[in-house]
Amino acid sequence: GSNPSIFKACGDNCPVENVSWGDAQEFIRRLNQKEGVNKYRLPTEAEWEFACRAGAKSKEAPGSAEGKLGDYAWYEANSDRKIHPVAEKKPNPWGLYDMHGNVLEWCQDWQDDYPQKAVKDPKGPPSGQHKILRGGAWAGSPTTLRCTFRSQDYGIVKSNDIGFRLVREF
Repeated sequence: GSNPSIFKACGDNCPVENVSWGDAQEFIRRLNQKEGVNKYRLPTEAEWEFACRAGAKSKEAPGSAEGKLGDYAWYEANSDRKIHPVAEKKPNPWGLYDMHGNVLEWCQDWQDDYPQKAVKDPKGPPSGQHKILRGGAWAGSPTTLRCTFRSQDYGIVKSNDIGFRLVREF
């Protein structure tokens, strides 16, 4: 019913920002209720990284190398200190836009250390102190705009560089 974004002048095609993890959960609850389904949610941290890498096995996914970053992401060097409408930069090989930069994105998981051995589709612990954020933001440096960069914060935090991306299950 309302837009909590600080950058309201950005327009209707901009990522929402200034939302806490709890705000994202409430949006998801209402969206699922409105559609009479239970298919929308935040991605796990592993799902987010898999989508960001778009099949790449290297540490750096296409577009995350500093020389090409401006083609794929809004960040400190080109953002003019604000968010931008989605899909103005190139998508990754899977057609996903803004996986790097623009806004950090909440993930479903609680923060935890990575497992010592390889696991398939890991999920974070059932509880914790901090929620995971991925993707880097409009004010971020190139080192924060990598598929492997992870950040965390309390789920109640709201900021003009934090938003979210949904997963839709079929």
